[in-house]
Amino acid sequence: MQESHARVYAAIAAIPRGRVASYGAIAVRAGLPGRARLVGKLLGETPEGMELPWYRVLRASGHIALPPGSRGFREQCRLLRAEGIDVVNGRVPLSRFGLDADLDRALWGMTL
Repeated sequence: MQESHARVYAAIAAIPRGRVASYGAIAVRAGLPGRARLVGKLLGETPEGMELPWYRVLRASGHIALPPGSRGFREQCRLLRAEGIDVVNGRVPLSRFGLDADLDRALWGMTL
């Protein structure tokens, strides 16, 4: 596995429960700014046996990238909601649940 690919997978694995990140944010965290499409490609090619919180990765708008109504879309909504993340019409408000929306909450699990 290429080092850059390993960094992408590590960035996805590091998204904490109850938070989401965009494909672009994952690319930046992996040291690959502008490579959001690579993140999506790698999610689709996750190595056998690697467990990732794939459902925490969304479009920059907060929308789920899978086709609305598809099995994967429904599963992603279910998994996000199970973590207490609001999903309305296939969209998560990044201002509340985005990884970078509130640094204190991201680091300490609370808002001061």
